[in-house]
Amino acid sequence: MTSAKVLQDKLDWTRDGADWPNRDASRFVEAGGLRWHVQVAGSGAVLLLLHGTAASTHSFGGLLPLLAERCTVVAPDLPGHAFTGTPGPKEICLPCMAAGVGALLRALDLEPEVAVGHSAGAAVLVRMALDGEIEPRLIVSLSGALLPLKGLAGKWFSPAAKFFARNSFLPRFVSNGARRDPKGVVRLADSTGSRLTTRDIDLYRRLIASPGHLAAALNMMANWDLEPLARELPELEPELLLVAFGNDKTVPPAEAERVLAVDPRAQLKRVGGFGHLAHEEDPAFVAELIFEAIGLD
Repeated sequence: MTSAKVLQDKLDWTRDGADWPNRDASRFVEAGGLRWHVQVAGSGAVLLLLHGTAASTHSFGGLLPLLAERCTVVAPDLPGHAFTGTPGPKEICLPCMAAGVGALLRALDLEPEVAVGHSAGAAVLVRMALDGEIEPRLIVSLSGALLPLKGLAGKWFSPAAKFFARNSFLPRFVSNGARRDPKGVVRLADSTGSRLTTRDIDLYRRLIASPGHLAAALNMMANWDLEPLARELPELEPELLLVAFGNDKTVPPAEAERVLAVDPRAQLKRVGGFGHLAHEEDPAFVAELIFEAIGLD
């Protein structure tokens, strides 16, 4: 099976989405050459919510309905992820994703006043703002991965990801492993510093067991170039709030300090006791944190 065919070996909404979190808010929209799965819920100021690499809208299963009590929340699956269509491998990149989400918002006729992104999702939001795709007054970065990795990890990350992404055998091998050994997904989640419920683990397992979803995540990592973002970050117009969680093993709090060194105008909020997936560990706490930042506390 070629890598292109693996990318199209995706989750099926009828089969895999039957019990999807917040399914009632889901819709499918054609925009930017893709068929998007997006969830829209609530009323009030528009809040755009973006997940990170290898995740999906399921990551906001507990957070989205809480935010929807006071805002109109828009949360898509990013290109290639979960139930959103997959572009060509080279188009699963930061500027491409930023443009794609912008096209989706125009199709929905929604303009976010606030944007909240987790991990790589925060980088997509910053890229969108720099490119004029959105003009929010505030971007909230939850464990945001906004700068290139340092040292040896940064040197080898992209080449390794490219190797794995271009190898059509690997996504299927890993996906089959996720089906056979659920404990492997538990170990992966634990490595983030977060402790997830059995239900959350099952949803991640479902994603990882999809070769197309996994291949898209690998291509996203292979194409990820944060150097231009780092150079342009001081030009960012919206207010930027960096939320760093003390037990985050994936994007440690020190990364937020690095962002502050590049853009001293940003604000930093340190929170102890949670890992990289804090919004899944305690959605109510993170919702209140976001409302406080917005001015709705």
